[in-house]
Amino acid sequence: MLEINTGEKVKEGSVYGQITSLGHEQLVICYDEPTGLKAIIGIHNTVLGPALGGTRMWHYNSEEEAITDVLRLSRGMTFKASIAGLNLGGGKAVIIGDPKLKNEAFLRRFGRFVDSLGGRYITAEDVNMKTSDMEYIAMETKYVTGLPEVRGGGGDPSPVTAYGTYLGMKAAAKKAYGSDSLEGKRIVVQGVGQVGKYLVERLVKEKADVFVTDIFEDKLAEVARQTGASVITPDMVYDFDMDIYSPCALGATINDDTIDKLKCKVVAGGANNQLKDEEKHGKILLEKGIIYAPDFLINSGGLMNVCAEFVGGYNREATYRQAEKIYDITTSILDKSAIENIPSQQAAIEMAWSRIEAIGKVKLPY
Repeated sequence: MLEINTGEKVKEGSVYGQITSLGHEQLVICYDEPTGLKAIIGIHNTVLGPALGGTRMWHYNSEEEAITDVLRLSRGMTFKASIAGLNLGGGKAVIIGDPKLKNEAFLRRFGRFVDSLGGRYITAEDVNMKTSDMEYIAMETKYVTGLPEVRGGGGDPSPVTAYGTYLGMKAAAKKAYGSDSLEGKRIVVQGVGQVGKYLVERLVKEKADVFVTDIFEDKLAEVARQTGASVITPDMVYDFDMDIYSPCALGATINDDTIDKLKCKVVAGGANNQLKDEEKHGKILLEKGIIYAPDFLINSGGLMNVCAEFVGGYNREATYRQAEKIYDITTSILDKSAIENIPSQQAAIEMAWSRIEAIGKVKLPY
């Protein structure tokens, strides 16, 4: 049983239990009957600054699944902002339902919910959300970023996310193979949405042997046609003879059913929460000798992009230069993992918490 500050006991695994165990500050349930909006906003930690994180829309199987997702995602954003050196906290939002439900009223109502938090949470785009959706949200709140370039925003952050993922992959490859060259490496990119698509383009340009898969066949065919990457079916991924596995869709693909099948030496992708169980599956990867580039680190380029936009004076080239730091940070994390014989995810979390604790002390009164 877990304790909360009222002294009452809560069941481990319940909503209150999850909030307590993961260390969240706030969970906001949003519902609007006229538009059909069902959304959940998770604010994990605001020591470094306001919580910034994208909104994703997904047809979840249950409300419980959606809550679990937003709690895990918002926690990951705390670590992502910290390890990237940004003065931001961790937050995330999910909207439950088919993306076809989106319309102006639906999105503006969500914007009203975001605005009601008074800046504790700043939203941006994520899975199944577009820059055009952010325009509607921005009609009701100033606490939004990821606006189109024609509106003075940074536009789609996916290219910067993909660039950081690419650099993190190269750093991991150097650790595993002695060289960061990806030429000739057999790389499976699972999920060719915006981030996956841009990542594939970079990998093909470096002459890697790229294999792509996605549950959306039309999107998959288009990326394969544009890049020349080879197509494999989703059920082939985990048994595939590959050097690098790059999950770029939804999370938890490294789990009890898949981890023993992996034959690769590197896991480096743009998806969030790739390890279903951070501690358990992180240790198994370490024991198998598989180099894991922590997801919240190497996919932090997108957060850098939307942060730069929100602060003001956005410059895409400057954001790319900032994202270049991901290579060196990844190298440092993998070195720490090897020296201390701890999973790289644990090493990255420790580094992120160290900064949060240090800055938290700076903010204490004299």
